[in-house]
Amino acid sequence: MESELTRDAIAGSERSVTQGLADQLEHLLVARHSCRAFLPDEVPRATIEKILTIAQRTASWCNSQPWQLTIASGKALQRYRDALLEQVQSVKPEPDLPFPGEYRGVYQERRRECGFQLYEAVGVQRGDRAAGDRQRLENFRFFGAPHVAIVTTEAPLGIYGAVDCGAYVSNFMLAAQALGVATIAQAALAAYSACAREQLGIDPDRLVVCGISFGFEDEAHPANQFRTSRAAIGDTASWLDR
Repeated sequence: MESELTRDAIAGSERSVTQGLADQLEHLLVARHSCRAFLPDEVPRATIEKILTIAQRTASWCNSQPWQLTIASGKALQRYRDALLEQVQSVKPEPDLPFPGEYRGVYQERRRECGFQLYEAVGVQRGDRAAGDRQRLENFRFFGAPHVAIVTTEAPLGIYGAVDCGAYVSNFMLAAQALGVATIAQAALAAYSACAREQLGIDPDRLVVCGISFGFEDEAHPANQFRTSRAAIGDTASWLDR
């Protein structure tokens, strides 16, 4: 009897720990959001290295771990930002990986919802193209972040190298959230991959997947006051058991 009680107690304790871990993960996922205004303070190098250490545990096809990050801060970030803003005004976007051909149906609805929420938060009126363009350029100022990481994959790995990088980006952002660091993943930076290569010395054989701007959140900024919605499980999962 005592042995059975002991086993039950151990099993109950294990379930409690498991539930606690699930709750922590859910908390991080709910708390994380795309930060669109940062404080100028740099993140300590030790904190960045801890984020990288955690994210390196990301699963990948055949454990290839195809991601490489080029992290710019300080003067390197300033040079990249200045060159990027100049190219955005004069050069046609040329991403290494093709951007979506179009957003249709519910995907277009979700995209619009996010855009409308952002514009409303920062006071951009519908139809005000000049104000909309100013807000769009914040992408290429990294929303004031003191750090940006450009994520690349080896070209021969194709789409699955990019898929693995996507998983890495998600884990990077969750690790950052756990350590009090705000992030935003930016496909916009991949639209000007040539600029990233030129300014940051990225190998021409690597494909630019996206950027991650990161730092400490400006919690008072209106751009950080809204949260996007999430689809119901019934809209994204189908059950087959017969």
